[in-house]
Amino acid sequence: MARGERRRRGAPADGARTAERAPRGGPARRDGRVGGARGAAGGAALAIVVLSVVLGLLGCWLLSWHRVRRAVTLHSAPPALPPDSSSPAVAPDLFWGTYRPHVYFGMKTRSSKPLLTGLMWAQQGTTPGTPKLRHTCEQGDGVGPYGWEFHDGLSFGRQHIQDGALRLTTEFVKRPGGQHGGDWSWRVTVEPQATGTSALPLVSLFFYVVTDGKEVLKPEVGAKGQLKFISGHTSELGDFRFTLLAPTSPGDTTPKYGSYNVFWSSNPGLPLLTEMVKSRLNSWFQHRPPGASPERYVGLPGSLKWEDRGPSGQGQEQGQFLIQQVTLKVPFSVDLVFESGSARAGGNQALEQLAGSLLTQALQSHAEAFTVRFEKTFQLKERGLSPEEQALGQAALSGLLGGIGYFYGQGLVLPDVGAEGSDQEVGPALFPPVPLFTAVPSRSFFPRGFLWDEGFHQLLVQRWDPQLTREALGHWLGLLNADGWIGREQVLGDEARARVPPEFLVQRTAHANPPTLLLPVAHMLEGGDPADLAFLRRAFPRLYAWFSWLHQSQAGPVPLSYRWRGRDPALPTLLNPKTLPSGLDDYPRASHPSANERHLDLRCWVALGARVLLRLAEQLGETEAAAELGPLAASLEAEESLEELHWAPELGVFADFGNHTKAVQLKPRPPQGLVRVVGRPHPRLQYVDALGYVSLFPFLLRLLDPNSSHLGPLLDVLADSRQLWSPFGLRSLAASSPFYSQRNSEHDPPYWRGAVWFNINYLALGALHHYGHLQGPHQARAAKLHRELRANLIGNVWRQYQATGFLWEQYSDQDGRGTGCRPFQGWTSLVLLAMAEDY
Repeated sequence: MARGERRRRGAPADGARTAERAPRGGPARRDGRVGGARGAAGGAALAIVVLSVVLGLLGCWLLSWHRVRRAVTLHSAPPALPPDSSSPAVAPDLFWGTYRPHVYFGMKTRSSKPLLTGLMWAQQGTTPGTPKLRHTCEQGDGVGPYGWEFHDGLSFGRQHIQDGALRLTTEFVKRPGGQHGGDWSWRVTVEPQATGTSALPLVSLFFYVVTDGKEVLKPEVGAKGQLKFISGHTSELGDFRFTLLAPTSPGDTTPKYGSYNVFWSSNPGLPLLTEMVKSRLNSWFQHRPPGASPERYVGLPGSLKWEDRGPSGQGQEQGQFLIQQVTLKVPFSVDLVFESGSARAGGNQALEQLAGSLLTQALQSHAEAFTVRFEKTFQLKERGLSPEEQALGQAALSGLLGGIGYFYGQGLVLPDVGAEGSDQEVGPALFPPVPLFTAVPSRSFFPRGFLWDEGFHQLLVQRWDPQLTREALGHWLGLLNADGWIGREQVLGDEARARVPPEFLVQRTAHANPPTLLLPVAHMLEGGDPADLAFLRRAFPRLYAWFSWLHQSQAGPVPLSYRWRGRDPALPTLLNPKTLPSGLDDYPRASHPSANERHLDLRCWVALGARVLLRLAEQLGETEAAAELGPLAASLEAEESLEELHWAPELGVFADFGNHTKAVQLKPRPPQGLVRVVGRPHPRLQYVDALGYVSLFPFLLRLLDPNSSHLGPLLDVLADSRQLWSPFGLRSLAASSPFYSQRNSEHDPPYWRGAVWFNINYLALGALHHYGHLQGPHQARAAKLHRELRANLIGNVWRQYQATGFLWEQYSDQDGRGTGCRPFQGWTSLVLLAMAEDY
């Protein structure tokens, strides 16, 4: 069609030129000269137009190129952490750790080319064919409950895993020494769940080591395929040795008979380890203890030939994968010992191996020290909480610390190159390689870094170990691009990428996320720890750049208003277009997205950010920044401005504003399925009648004066069982809302539409505690609501933990049942701070 249109437009022009050439007379020539002059002028004008278009296009291209470059350029401010902060020379105590939260048990170094270790297991003979091989934490694999009973975030942990008839206990302890992070040891104990079981199962454990480059592993094998040890060398670890000791009965030192298989290969890629092992298993092997009948089991090839090495040693370039399988009857324990060569230098050659009774003593000593430190830090026993509730608190903390990971890689970024909604767009670009040390929300479902989750995580972590929080915040601020943007979801490295749906891999530089990292920053300012203040001094330029980007890029349609960029378009399948950047996903916003929206929660986050950054600038003596932040903070905290933009008199609460109608619903329309239908009244610019968490944000972030006329109505809404109050915590959306518990599409169940979320409830507890301690007309009521809400939240989380063994992503407001993914020991771990009344 386009080509035909151009041909039709070209025909008259060709005809005109033919007619112009045909006449031969003088007048015709004079007319021709005049026509030529006109043609020359027209040609010049055309040239100017073309040149202008070309320059305009070139300018647009250069601007787009510039924006793309800035999007994938790291910020120029000095880093918040010292150079090589993850190296064993700078932080030897943190170099090794359980930094692989997506596997049931594994450790690695904080390095761009890490040495990794891990555990797989399989129960033999329970099902025909290949047994289920357990390795990575999966939501639906039937394993559980599982989680860390103890984990100090540094040098010790104990985890219990229930797998059908089996109970596994995985433990580790680290011993400092040398220049490469010291020694560490594992103990894995496998027992039957039920006592007195007559037929004891046969179980295989698979211990493996993976290198990611030119590191050299040298295994030495003894009789019957048993590895005596694995020696190796890397530039970061120096010389080292792994030793897998002979299995014993739990609590005993007498060796127990086991069958051994070993496999050695080039590294197939970390996401492919499980499948490689599965593909190599076969049923040729027999377990033959002395005096017992042989049993057939599925095992790895009993050869130490390094497969796929190739004639020129290409396998060494991509790393090595060495795995030892040990098979025997439960119950049993196996110790794996890592020894650092530099820890034995300088007269320490006879340093005793951390195994057997010495390991038992070390594990017990660390467990006792953890319990003492835990009570000193959180004082749950002193507050009268039961031993069971104290155990819940220990598991909440340990699960969060045991979920800290170290990631390294390049994320995919979609630069913002044009006006919102324009057709101008480029493809995703690779962000520079960066490290990230962060807690994760869920080991099974979200084993990667999430920006707004991490701020809540660090509220708990910093009470336990401020050094860990400084490390995590420093790494997150290291992700800043040249504009001051941080991607809200970090998918770094092959293992993380393998667990993420393709549609969530790319992060858009126009999209923000709640700046919750400022919550632990505010706590640092209150604490006055010199180490924290020294960190904040280094971090300030990056914090300020990040806040400035948020304030400027998410500015709303009128002064002092803000709007989340990145709402879903109004698709016919969506009841209410989602707002993923807000963190509240499907929480109802204006029914018809537009540039006229004003988002209340974002306005409150920016107000909090201005308050925290101003206080930090003043404390650090950053006079220029303080002069810029002061007027902004004062304007944002002025209740008159907040009221003018967000108080909805007809609703009696604060609210979003936008192009909205509540006359929307999903109706079946064969064959499309459920389709959004918009009735009357038609959408118009108005306040959004979605009473829920967003309505509470001026209260949640403590932006209201205790004498505010708006505080009472918000407490009314909070305490009304027909609205937000439930016996299990504050529901995310009022029970009276037409969106309450409604699906957002045929395949999209409700998420932030009624369920109880602990992070927002924790903010509510903190706000009630705050107003309950300030003079004002609502002081007594706030204190009473704090006591009642705290009891409801803690009681429900404890009951669900007792029933299921898990902390959950969210909880039903109808019966308190845990829902969503599990284990979710991200912000639900804040139950510990609620028990400690630490806000």
